[in-house]
Parts: sequence; C-alpha cells; structure tokens
Amino acid sequence: MKLEMGGATVFATTGGVEFDRARPAVIFLHGAGFDRTVWRLQTRWFANHGRSVLAVDFPAHGWSEGEMLTSVAAMAEWTAALIDAAGLKSAALVGHSMGALVALETAARFADKVRALGLCGVAAEMPVHPEMLDSAKANTLKVQELMTCWGMGNALHKGGMVTPGLWLRRESLAVLARNRPGVIYNDLGACNAYKDALTRAAEVKCPTVLVLGDGDLMTPAAKAKPLGAAIAGARMVIVPSCGHFMMAERPDETLAALKTCL
Repeated sequence: MKLEMGGATVFATTGGVEFDRARPAVIFLHGAGFDRTVWRLQTRWFANHGRSVLAVDFPAHGWSEGEMLTSVAAMAEWTAALIDAAGLKSAALVGHSMGALVALETAARFADKVRALGLCGVAAEMPVHPEMLDSAKANTLKVQELMTCWGMGNALHKGGMVTPGLWLRRESLAVLARNRPGVIYNDLGACNAYKDALTRAAEVKCPTVLVLGDGDLMTPAAKAKPLGAAIAGARMVIVPSCGHFMMAERPDETLAALKTCL
C-alpha cells in the first residue's frame, strides 16, 4: 500500500489483507536501520483477526521516499501525520526499539490519535555504543555486525530458531546492508540523543504493554522497568530465552503479549 505524505511516497504492508478504515487500525513502526519486514509474522495475525494493519517504512527506509527524520520527536510528528494520511481518527501503535520510542512520543503528544501501545525492545534510555556510532558514521560494516551480534539472543547464536527456514542474522544483515549511506547513523544518533522517555511515559493514558527479552543486550529488561512503572496501568511481559529481536526470535510469545491490549 502506498500513501502520499508531503510530496513523498510512503510504503506500508497490510498483512496480506486489504486495508479497511472501518476496522480498528494497528500501525507497526520498525527499529533503527530496519524496515516493515520485521513485523511480517505479527501483521498477518492482526490483519486476519479484525484489525486493519499498516507496517510502514519510515522515510528513507525500505521502499519509502523522503528525507531522513533526524530525531524521535520528528518521527513522532511524522507518525501522527501518517495516521491522518491513512484516513484514520486513531490507531494502536506497535514499535520496536527506535520505533518504540517513536510510538511512546506519539502517544504522549498526540493522545487523541493513539488508542493503545505495544512497546517492544524498549528502555528508558537507549545509549548507543561509540563503536557502533563511529562505524555507522564512517559507513563501514562493523555497525551491522554489532547490531546483529548484540541484538540476537544467546539461544539463536547456538541454533534454535523457532521459525522454519528463517536465518535471522543473515536476513538482518541483508536488510541493514540495503540502507542508504547515513541512514543507520541517523537512526542510532536519534536513539542516543533521546532523553524524554520517562517524561513522556508519565503522559501516556492509553492501554500499554511492554514486551521485553530476558536476554536483550541492546535494551535490557531491567532498564525498561522504570519506563513501565511510569506508564499508568502498563503491563510488562518478559519473554524467556529472547534477545532484542523478539518479533522473530519468539514470535508466538510476542504476539500473545501484544494481543492483550491491541
């Protein structure tokens, strides 16, 4: 599905079901350097169970046009505009990592547009290791290796992928390699600079679930607990034997957690 926003085409997938604005909508927001494809397992379920789904590529990512958005705040403003462009009054937002920060910021600042939140692989702050930032700035491969090595849970480094035929690290490297120069550095820089999560969390009023991996090295579950505590009524689900990429590492457990509030 294509949407026009500010003279640029935005691409989104719909979970294999035609988008119907009359149904409750769920918008999925990807993490730094990734695209809509990270959500393919969850989008299909929601699209076939009474929801309309948009898994979007942020500008300059995947198949979307437009200039890079340089801050979480700018991405949140874009997400609010996306809800309007899709012809929706409101939507549930599900975000992973950078996308989770964007979903949180959007829900706090544009409360009337967000009916529920699913925050995956999130933390109160997301500092990025200097080696990753340096490599991303220089456009070398090291940042891609570190993102996939640290992002995957320990179990997957030893085998044990639950989705038949999916080699998560190789696929993740392929997606990262397709980025235009500067995109990964832009995204990591936006995460590194964002310090408003706890302030925004206290402003969120909609039903919220945090989905966290017990072996996540990128956004450790312990670092997410203050964020969950700051959101009124939020649930925290810690997925066992799981790293940062819970949507693919533990898709059933991730889906079960998201279903509780979307």
